[in-house]
Amino acid sequence: MTTQLPEQLSPPPAGQQAAWLRSANPDNTYFPDESMNPPRRAPRRGRVAVLIAGACAMTFAAGTLGGAIGYLAARDQLASEATGVAQVVASSLPVPAGGSIAAVAAAVQPSVVQLDVTGAAGSGTGSGFVLSDDGYIVTNNHVAGPAADAGSIKISFADGSTAEGTLVGANPGYDIAVVKVDRANLTAIAIGSSAGLVVGDSVIAVGSPLGLQGTVTTGIVSALNRPVTAGGEGETAFINAIQTDAAINPGNSGGPLVDSTGAVIGVNSAIASMGAGLGQPGSIGLGFAIPIDTVKRIVDEIIASGTSSTPVIGVKLEMDFTGSGARVAEITGGGPAESAGLATGDVITRVDDQIIVDATSLIVTIRANAPGDRVNLTVVRGAQTLNLPVTLDALTS
Repeated sequence: MTTQLPEQLSPPPAGQQAAWLRSANPDNTYFPDESMNPPRRAPRRGRVAVLIAGACAMTFAAGTLGGAIGYLAARDQLASEATGVAQVVASSLPVPAGGSIAAVAAAVQPSVVQLDVTGAAGSGTGSGFVLSDDGYIVTNNHVAGPAADAGSIKISFADGSTAEGTLVGANPGYDIAVVKVDRANLTAIAIGSSAGLVVGDSVIAVGSPLGLQGTVTTGIVSALNRPVTAGGEGETAFINAIQTDAAINPGNSGGPLVDSTGAVIGVNSAIASMGAGLGQPGSIGLGFAIPIDTVKRIVDEIIASGTSSTPVIGVKLEMDFTGSGARVAEITGGGPAESAGLATGDVITRVDDQIIVDATSLIVTIRANAPGDRVNLTVVRGAQTLNLPVTLDALTS
């Protein structure tokens, strides 16, 4: 069973960090967000590492592939500086005794669901998890988002029961969506924290790769703060991702990445493959998850209002800048950057203590915060190095 992959694109220019994505819509249009310039569509050539933006397994009958395709150019300098131990908050799930893989899997499985989604673009299968006992479910936007276009969502639970789901809202910029089912007394998953993760921590992924519901895979946190672009259906997400070697395959999208206590620390969203041939790409030990601390804010806003906000500094960036840092191409009038004193041509090299290597790493670092947060930008302006505090503004989606 194989399906033709979309055409390949060339790798990003030398010195640029993250994946350049080809959207899945027919005209190959890019959809950048407010804080960046549109990336150029590259000509076809070469075979390099491919980032499968989301692992949403499309049905072969539909003849389409879930998620957009892009290129991942990882940079060695992006090592995580996070320290500490992940904290677990209250949940309806018991903490597995001893933290064995079997115990974690048994505790988590009742909260993990499969989503079969139909929309104008075709049909697909993804994963999700129960956030609350009254029926709220978290998944990826590229999994559930297509249902917004006169589509449907069927939720399959671990006990074999099913329910119709309704899309509550989504934030394509973070690749997060919330679905609601009309059921009560569901088993909600434990919600952890991604703030204290360290490279080497044990993790477990649960989901429906290739439609195989309830699949459990294990690995470690391979890297943190990995700038990754992902998405689907013409919408690009910028993720300050958790990288893991736990096997993530098409269909795992939207499912939980949990720690050794069974608490969610990330939402699986993207995988990498060495190349695009005629076969469906599979795991090569490079999976990427959206940190749960970011997910929680987005989900809370969607449940409260049906919408959510994205933090911005009010600039457009030179996406093809080959130097170190992110160079400002344009300042938005009346925005935070203008108020802070940024100028066109400034090169942003740090946000607080986080090193900025290119435009994408700036976008994902800003998005790891919330609107209203105050960050300190280190800016190079000619021979000067400036420290400019900025209060982040909100872009609502």
